[in-house]
Amino acid sequence: LGGSQLGAYALSEAQAGSDVSAIATKAVRDGDEYVLNGTKAWISHGPHADFWLLFARTSADPKAGLSAFHVPAGTGGISFGAPEKKMGMAASTTTQLILDEARIPVDLRLGEEGQGMAIALAALDSGRLGIAACATGLAQGALDLAVGYAKERHQFGRAIAEFQGLQFLLADMATAVETARATYLLAARLKDADRAFSRQASIAKLVATDAAMKVTTDAVQVLGGYGYTRDFPAERYMREAKVTQIFEGTNQIQRMVIARSLLR
Repeated sequence: LGGSQLGAYALSEAQAGSDVSAIATKAVRDGDEYVLNGTKAWISHGPHADFWLLFARTSADPKAGLSAFHVPAGTGGISFGAPEKKMGMAASTTTQLILDEARIPVDLRLGEEGQGMAIALAALDSGRLGIAACATGLAQGALDLAVGYAKERHQFGRAIAEFQGLQFLLADMATAVETARATYLLAARLKDADRAFSRQASIAKLVATDAAMKVTTDAVQVLGGYGYTRDFPAERYMREAKVTQIFEGTNQIQRMVIARSLLR
């Protein structure tokens, strides 16, 4: 909580992205230790983290066989793949996390064996809420840029902000931003009140990240040719927005989560 350490979330694998039950990384108990073997994928801040919240299989059961571990940096048997060449998120190095006979004490297991799925899903709920907030901020930045540009750019003898077609586009962008903000704030209030917020977190992520992708793309359109260049931040906003629809569960997964919660 003091912010003195950087943690990383090590859940995904090459064949276990949306399908967490397909995780193949194993944790085998050997006396007072667990021996970890496997390869994690898409680990943000992977090589720079002070510890990893890592999920590995302690039994063959697809769901009840998953357990969670606190793995400190410096643990023997850990290496990293080459950094991924991403279209955005340059501030975050993304790599594979490779475990080869990595040993950790038993007391670094979080909860009991088999509780990993519940721990992973709880962490994802909070993560989705944070991504919704980030996506809303991206969309707000893109909207502010588009509005400012529309007031300054002149065509046909007047500011392009005076054209009704552009005004309607900006109005739709603003509506999307405020809708996104309202959905994530509702989820945040539920979380702060210690109430169930899983469905609302998925709704917030879905609404906010789809809004971010739409609003940032529209901002590029408002700026025209300038929006396609790196002289203006619009193209970066658009690139950064895309991943918000993908990580912490794709938006297709969010729709599944929402529907299942309604149909229980």
